[in-house]
Amino acid sequence: MSAQAVAVLALVVAAAAFVQGTSGLGFALVVAPVAGLLDPSLLPVFVLASMIPLNVYVAWRERRYLDLRGAGWITAARLAATPGGLALLWAVPERRLGLVVGAATVLAAAVSLAAPAFVPGRAAYLGAGVVTGLTETATGVGGPPLALVYQHRPPAELRSTVALCFLIGEVVSLALLLATGRGTPAQLGWSVLLLPALAAGAWLSRLAHHRVDAARMRPLVLAFALVSGAVLILAP
Repeated sequence: MSAQAVAVLALVVAAAAFVQGTSGLGFALVVAPVAGLLDPSLLPVFVLASMIPLNVYVAWRERRYLDLRGAGWITAARLAATPGGLALLWAVPERRLGLVVGAATVLAAAVSLAAPAFVPGRAAYLGAGVVTGLTETATGVGGPPLALVYQHRPPAELRSTVALCFLIGEVVSLALLLATGRGTPAQLGWSVLLLPALAAGAWLSRLAHHRVDAARMRPLVLAFALVSGAVLILAP
């Protein structure tokens, strides 16, 4: 990538870290389409690796509010579905990965915007875990199913529980991708290079997460995801 492209990606990573640290979702929805436009070979490893330190921070910051029961069901289903996500990634040619990421982003954002309120139970936790395991392993985008499950819970519970579920799943997905040759150290290197941008966004979220209305931020994040995903689909 050119220096300008790296600078753009750094700004996007910082903004996405702020959004997720504040609202509990949005990092992959914001970063994956932009990374796919700049360099499709970064996906999904770059997004997964970048989210690990962010989710460690958010889960620890709000550990008092964790829903361990829900996280347990989600994680069990997510881990079971991870090989399916890897199989999907193997089935998609690299030149088509941007199209898949764009479609997954648009679909996830549209469902998140349209879904009605509900009280989650075991079936909802398991369903969210399965969908997240498939889509996040294949494309790096996996947040909307978890956000749907927790969208009407207290914001701190959403942020901490989603972060913990992400963290465990991302480590497993990355290990599987690297072990099977679908990920490379170079892709991990980009996440290390942009770690200062991620840290800046996370630090700003620490100052703002009690003040920013996450409910108002959510539609803006999803609207951005719809637009950027559509651009990725239409890109040559």
